[in-house]
Amino acid sequence: MMEIKKANAPPDRCNLVAAIVFMLGLGTLLPWNFFITASQYFNQRLNQTTEMTVKEYNYDNWMTLLSQLPLLLFTLLNSFFYQWVRESVRVASSLVFILLLFSLTATLVKVDMCPDTFFSVTMATIWFINMCSAVLQGSLFGMVGLLPARYSTLFMSGQGLAGIFAAIAMLLSKLGNTDPKSAALGYFITPCVATLGTLTCYMLLPHLKFARFHLRRQSNEDEEKLNELPPNADKYVVSTQDEKKLDAEKILIGELEERSSVLVVLKKIWVMAACITCIFAITLSVFPVVMLRVQTVYKNTNWEKVFTSVCCFVVFNVMDLVGRGAPSLVQWPAKHSRLFPCMVALRVVFIPLLMMCNIPNTKLTILFRHDAAFAIIVALFAFSNGYLASLCMAYAPQMVAYRDCETAGSLMTFFLVLGLALGASVSFLLVKLL
Repeated sequence: MMEIKKANAPPDRCNLVAAIVFMLGLGTLLPWNFFITASQYFNQRLNQTTEMTVKEYNYDNWMTLLSQLPLLLFTLLNSFFYQWVRESVRVASSLVFILLLFSLTATLVKVDMCPDTFFSVTMATIWFINMCSAVLQGSLFGMVGLLPARYSTLFMSGQGLAGIFAAIAMLLSKLGNTDPKSAALGYFITPCVATLGTLTCYMLLPHLKFARFHLRRQSNEDEEKLNELPPNADKYVVSTQDEKKLDAEKILIGELEERSSVLVVLKKIWVMAACITCIFAITLSVFPVVMLRVQTVYKNTNWEKVFTSVCCFVVFNVMDLVGRGAPSLVQWPAKHSRLFPCMVALRVVFIPLLMMCNIPNTKLTILFRHDAAFAIIVALFAFSNGYLASLCMAYAPQMVAYRDCETAGSLMTFFLVLGLALGASVSFLLVKLL
């Protein structure tokens, strides 16, 4: 078969594409992280009622579940129908809707509403904002799959930073001397600005040579190969040697016409798909619903005011980010190693460990009462989540042909969200056991 000359990839000048991919990763998880980190704000507003009996809204459970159901549904739809709508339309429209919904949430901070109405509006906002996030995340994972492997790690690291970003924003709002409403308003304006920045970064991406080369390489190579074929090749009647060459060229034409089916790609990456599902099912079963119930042993101190923000969100998200970035230094176990799924399954031990931390009025025995023990468990739990998830997302595109990388990325996003939805459902059961 003919040899195809491949152009040398241009350099990523000043690592601009790397920075943009990192920023895009941050933008995909901003909605989820800002709503879970604001748990205390929402619970306080819902508990402000004049009725004799306070209604239990279970905000944390419902927020987690109604975040993951639209993510699951629309990630699935995006995996099968992403070719029908241009990527630029999907990404830009999703970011615009997320910006509008965050603006609505910020506006409602200053609007007095009865708890039932506020709960309904908040749940609807969470549903639609995560619907947009699903399309955004699936589209961007597919796009990042076309870039070199380290960019998948950078994208995952950006997602890890989203949690730190939200946690620090909440911590600053609590430590400020402003009234609670002004603090909450400033908190929700922050993701509006960040989402606008993410949209700007995405619009800049097509203007960078490095990004254009990789994102358009497949179509350019296909066109180049087809142009090198002799005209009317399928009508030639030539010697046996030329005939064999022509048959190979026809096979090449057939390969260029269409990508592999979703099922064919899934058969190649099913181990990574199962692993990413398991990783996030375990994580979401206890984060944040169970972890939010852990309290400090130091009462009536300033530490008590920020304990949840620091130990539950800052520690988790910092270590998750460290874990997501670690594969850029070392990738172990290898993608075909049997040890990899075993390490993923072993993370289930963190569920009972976290449930036996200092949770008031629990039915379980408290084995880890001190704050330091809780922080260490959370750190290990978060690091393993980030590290193994990042490896999964980096390995999957390597298991398929280049033309199927986008399909693999979209499928992995679906199974990631499937794990989130399963974990959110299991969290209801775990809360009942406490």
